[in-house]
Amino acid sequence: MDFLDIRFDVIWNYRELFIRGMGITLALTLIGYLGGFILGLFVGLGKMSKRKWIYFPAKYYVDFFRGTPLLVQILLIHVAVIPSLFGHSLGPFVSGVTALILNSAAYNAEIIRAGIQSIEKGQTEAARSLGMTAGIAMRLIVLPQAIRRMIPPLGNELIALLKDSSLVTVIAANDLLYAGKVVSGASFRTWEPYITIAILYLMLTFIFTLVISYVEKRFSNSYVPSQRKSIFSFGRKSAGR
Repeated sequence: MDFLDIRFDVIWNYRELFIRGMGITLALTLIGYLGGFILGLFVGLGKMSKRKWIYFPAKYYVDFFRGTPLLVQILLIHVAVIPSLFGHSLGPFVSGVTALILNSAAYNAEIIRAGIQSIEKGQTEAARSLGMTAGIAMRLIVLPQAIRRMIPPLGNELIALLKDSSLVTVIAANDLLYAGKVVSGASFRTWEPYITIAILYLMLTFIFTLVISYVEKRFSNSYVPSQRKSIFSFGRKSAGR
């Protein structure tokens, strides 16, 4: 088939299927990422714990989900884990989003752990000397600074998860790639449906990149002026003396 011989009517006739698939892809990505971030926060803190009964489960969790393919994890959860726990399948969407949450949590845990450990220990020690507990020092002193350093890798993980969500099509989840396969089988055309989903993925990736850049710039701008303000105020106090 000549790749220049594009039939736009194929794309238009199945537009609702593409739109529905894009909605499912967005839902899988956002729910998977949000759940993965929350779970990853606890796992990341667990990997920094000095208690072995907390550290080792967190470590083995990260090693397993980072060391095995996401496709294998999706199939395991869909055909083995969920049916054995509930006695029946809960559907491809639930299995897919569960796998994405568990997989994303492992990567987010390492990002969070590295971000927290990049903050100088002297700041935590100074906070403890002022009477703060370890939890308060982590929440008020360490995490606000660490989050600024986490934004770029966390953004990369979001974009990677968006593209990896296409793997749920193997369990017949009605995502964007599955829509392309259905249209290809129904229309006996391959170029139009697959180039359409490629463009839609590119659009979603571009939008996510803009949002991440905005958040990164916003956090950076909110941080720098506060430094300048503290420097200027210190100068004025010194001049007053």
